[in-house]
Amino acid sequence: MKNLIFINGTMGVGKTATCRELQKLLPNCAFLDGDWCWDMSPFIVNAETKKMVMDNICYLLNNFISCSVYENIVFCWVMHEQAILDDILSRLDKRDCVLYKFSLLCSEKALISRINKDIELGKRAEDVIDRSVSRLKNYLEMDTDKIDVSEVSARKAAEIIYRRIMHQCLR
Repeated sequence: MKNLIFINGTMGVGKTATCRELQKLLPNCAFLDGDWCWDMSPFIVNAETKKMVMDNICYLLNNFISCSVYENIVFCWVMHEQAILDDILSRLDKRDCVLYKFSLLCSEKALISRINKDIELGKRAEDVIDRSVSRLKNYLEMDTDKIDVSEVSARKAAEIIYRRIMHQCLR
């Protein structure tokens, strides 16, 4: 059995950093950040590009799942609506997978502080703050295991996820 680990959360909450740390903890681990499938210029969001990105994500995840080398597949993306998460999961061959779904949550204050650091480093534009803050509440209603990372480093968040996965594996 493979572990298929989905991690979502609003922009700036720390998904990518957490997943990079988690990848170090899990053996034979593939990591896909959904944002990599959006890395294009110009950045255009329309029906055609949304379909392409979803197709690319599912193609890559299914390839990681079918590859005998990887026993852990970590995927992170904003996935701010349950329907997005469900759509991706419906397209995957999960027969030999144990699925884990985590939402990274944090306080509005912690989120703004993290995004402001990214803005100072030139990683994000200022308009991300309002969009990201407005999506915080979405994750409370999703069918995921919630982790509050307000006062937690990416390494610590990865350790929490790792322990929860290992706890499940030992059952």
